[in-house]
Amino acid sequence: MGPLIEEYAKRLKLSWIRQHYHEVEATSNEEFLLKLMEQEIQQREERKTNLLLSQSQLPEVPSVPFIWDEIDYTQGLTRNYFLEGEFLSKKENLIFHGGVGTGKTFLSTVIGLNAIQSSAKNIKFFTVANLVNRLLDAHEKGTIGRFHKQLEKLDLLILDELGFIPLHKQGAELLFQVISLCYERNSLIITTNLRFGEWNHVFGDPILTEAVIDRLIHHSHLVVFKGPSHRMKESLLQN
Repeated sequence: MGPLIEEYAKRLKLSWIRQHYHEVEATSNEEFLLKLMEQEIQQREERKTNLLLSQSQLPEVPSVPFIWDEIDYTQGLTRNYFLEGEFLSKKENLIFHGGVGTGKTFLSTVIGLNAIQSSAKNIKFFTVANLVNRLLDAHEKGTIGRFHKQLEKLDLLILDELGFIPLHKQGAELLFQVISLCYERNSLIITTNLRFGEWNHVFGDPILTEAVIDRLIHHSHLVVFKGPSHRMKESLLQN
């Protein structure tokens, strides 16, 4: 009977049950069946979470706790608004502004991890430079439509380091298309060291810059990171 159970479990794609059904102890048929289903569901959820984490390309989270006292955000918001993903259900955006090393990438990564682990959200992390390179490559190969469809499936797109390098005209236009694609459909987190008035240095065209900002700020919250550079601080402590 064992081989037949394993065969049926394989055909039904019940991988945990197939391998471990004989290990389950129960005092009734109902309890046995319940334990089987609970373990199968748990294993499927764990596999889904691991797949989402792998696909997200989120960077590693530092081993130190995030310092909430070093950021300012809109009155009325709470930590849970960020950590429990309330902004995702409202299709809202977060703009993280501050100097280099102040924790912008840190917090965006923590938010992304929480959204995957607690709600199985589909998330993708890019530096702006990396995303633009991907867009340019897809445009050249004629696969930009396919790439856009992949982005449309996301619950959250994290764009890190806006402002580190200026964009060429085509790259700026392709990035604008992605931001427009996400408008009122997906949430964005954008980290930047530039004020809105300085974004023209990145996009290189005042009309395009205005269009980008207009779409972002409509449903966004600005979070200001006012602390010192933690990377600089750690470096000084080690020397």
